[in-house]
Amino acid sequence: KVAIVTGANKGIGLALVRSLCSQFKGDVYLTARNPKLGEEAVKVLKEQEGLSPLFHQLDINDMQSIRTLRDFMKKKYGGIDVLINNAGIAFKAADRTPFGIQAETTLKTNFFATRDVSNELLPLIKPGWPNTAYGVSKIGVTVLSRIQARSINEKRNGDGILLNACCPGWVRTDMAGPNTKSPDEGAETPVYLAL
Repeated sequence: KVAIVTGANKGIGLALVRSLCSQFKGDVYLTARNPKLGEEAVKVLKEQEGLSPLFHQLDINDMQSIRTLRDFMKKKYGGIDVLINNAGIAFKAADRTPFGIQAETTLKTNFFATRDVSNELLPLIKPGWPNTAYGVSKIGVTVLSRIQARSINEKRNGDGILLNACCPGWVRTDMAGPNTKSPDEGAETPVYLAL
């Protein structure tokens, strides 16, 4: 099995790789645009934390880079099991770059480049969980929550009402089985949102 995290040499991406290395039963690839920074991050995770991430260069704004990763994964693993599109950019609030340039640059990376990565790598995704009525029902709850939140905002704007939906993940209950999060862990996000 193999997992790929884009933009993973720092921040959330690095935390994702750290967590996957501890929990995912397979190879975990930390990808980064800059090979030096990516390899340094892998070295720290290996030497300081005893983890075993692997590195592959990936610049999501470069189709050749994306295709090189795609071809490598296809040849070495015959596909991929997990793809986490984490790479992205954001300008600092104080940045004086004109808004139009900021918008174009941000969309190019955060939307179009992520789309390109998905278009090239998703055909390699190995079969996973089957479609289930349960999954469909939960997607429906998420969409319903968004519709209800919009309605509340329109009808009761200014009342300070915040409507949230979240997925606590698989939890040790009679529905999910023993190899999942505890009920207390599953309750963390809903409680956070409620408070």
